[in-house]
Amino acid sequence: MSRTTPRALSALLLAALAACSTETEQAAGAPALSVSVAEARSLSLPERIPASGAIAAWEEVMLGVELSGQRVASVDVEVGDVVRQGQPLLQLDTRTLAMELRQAEASLEVAAANARRGERLRREQLVAASEAEQLIAGEVTARAQAENARLRMQFATLRAPHDGVISARSVQPGQVVAAGTELLRLIRDQRLEWRAELPEAQLVRISAGTRVRLPGPDGQPVEGTVRTVSPALDPRSRTGTVYADLPAPGALRAGMYAAGELLLAERQANTVPAAAVVERDGHAYVFVLGDGDVVARKRIRTGARSGEVVEVLEGLAGGEQVVVEGAGFLADGDRVRVVPAGG
Repeated sequence: MSRTTPRALSALLLAALAACSTETEQAAGAPALSVSVAEARSLSLPERIPASGAIAAWEEVMLGVELSGQRVASVDVEVGDVVRQGQPLLQLDTRTLAMELRQAEASLEVAAANARRGERLRREQLVAASEAEQLIAGEVTARAQAENARLRMQFATLRAPHDGVISARSVQPGQVVAAGTELLRLIRDQRLEWRAELPEAQLVRISAGTRVRLPGPDGQPVEGTVRTVSPALDPRSRTGTVYADLPAPGALRAGMYAAGELLLAERQANTVPAAAVVERDGHAYVFVLGDGDVVARKRIRTGARSGEVVEVLEGLAGGEQVVVEGAGFLADGDRVRVVPAGG
């Protein structure tokens, strides 16, 4: 039988003590993770109504010429060009019009001479009064014809009726056009609007001046203001339209479809940092720090999100310390070590 030396007995004793110490720490719940915490607190949040709708031009003007049967000499703009009021957009061939103007002006000169002769003959009583008046009236007719020819020359140049941006072009040089045919389109003042559809229960809460916010396709938010609310509802869908001006539409374009929100008056709400909310099994939870730095998992019902905070509708009374950094790695009953945020 082998004998146990004193040194061996000491080693065995130390090992036993270490094992007991480890079991004691595990039983006491040694810290499993370093986390940061924040207080669930009441904040003033704007009430938000989500909505979707089309981005459209505030006013899109269809442009054409007032002359028929004329050939287009040049088109001076392309889609996307920003134009100023009065700027030439399109020019018709003016050769025929110029000839008509010269003829009208020549006829006016002859008519004016005849009118002067008629006045002289009437003063001298050399012709009947009716004949003199006919000569005088001829000048009036010729003057009207000359003015009409000058007006037709002006119509040969299509000018921008407003400041804006060209949104469509359906004409090419050399094309023979007719009066009233759409040749160009202009978005007036480059203004866009959001036309959001809302059910009647929400529509009645919106008024002119309500702020709106849309996510832009480039990730930048776009803000606007409700200009007007439709006075009538669609009888089938029971929805109405909200028209919101977008003074700085950014990357938004007419024809896009956008989901945004309308921002109503602010209200007090119980909130937690968005990073503190953990989604598991289709439900939202937070981990509340308790005595001895032990966390308890609490199921909550969330509401609106504003920036980096989330509204808590149910599950917290307010004032609790909730885990923010590290919340996704915890389980109910874990003991943690609290460190400053970002530590």
